[in-house]
Amino acid sequence: MAYRSEFYAFDQDKPIPIVIRNYTEADFDELIQIQAECFPPPFPSELWWNKEQLTNHVTLFPEGALCVEMDGQLAGSLTGVCVQFDPAHPSHNWEEITDCGYIRNHDPNGNTLYIVDISVRPKSRKLGLGKFMMQSMYQVVIQLGLDRLLGGGRMPGYHKVADRLTPNQYIDAVIKGEIKDPVISFLLRCGRTPVSIIENYLEDEESLHHAVLMEWKNPFKQRGE
Repeated sequence: MAYRSEFYAFDQDKPIPIVIRNYTEADFDELIQIQAECFPPPFPSELWWNKEQLTNHVTLFPEGALCVEMDGQLAGSLTGVCVQFDPAHPSHNWEEITDCGYIRNHDPNGNTLYIVDISVRPKSRKLGLGKFMMQSMYQVVIQLGLDRLLGGGRMPGYHKVADRLTPNQYIDAVIKGEIKDPVISFLLRCGRTPVSIIENYLEDEESLHHAVLMEWKNPFKQRGE
């Protein structure tokens, strides 16, 4: 089922009309440009989205391919894949659970919508677009009757305090408001809650290769279903 939502974001007190919708093949060049802006050199360009990955997104699981449009231009994207997740065995890495972003492992009968990537143009990051897209993906979780939305959150502030805090202590400090982490604090504001720390989630020196598995549970699903 196609997704489209039109409403207003605010640049201070100025309302700005935005649209959140499924992205299509016509958006591919712009989506790759957004990746280039979000992950500039020295980040390797071969790790930006490529057209084969994007084609898989819009054909294998179009419901999980969302973008936000503002003033006729794309300002960001959010991509997901359906997987079967067992909370008793949470450990995994990004490459295996997202098929390196190609999502050929998409499971139409999966119980969990897993976030592959979220990107917002740097110039648009103060408008709350990432949070709006995440809320839209929660609506997809409800529409499809899934158990949860899940994803690994980088913890890019961790390297600054790794000499005195374990990863779990760091996340506890973020939750208590003693430390603000650019990614984890954002995900908390989006309604996500921590599940566990995952080691060797992806190559990420700032996070010392850790990630925080964070979920949003479908409130319309009874626990134990």
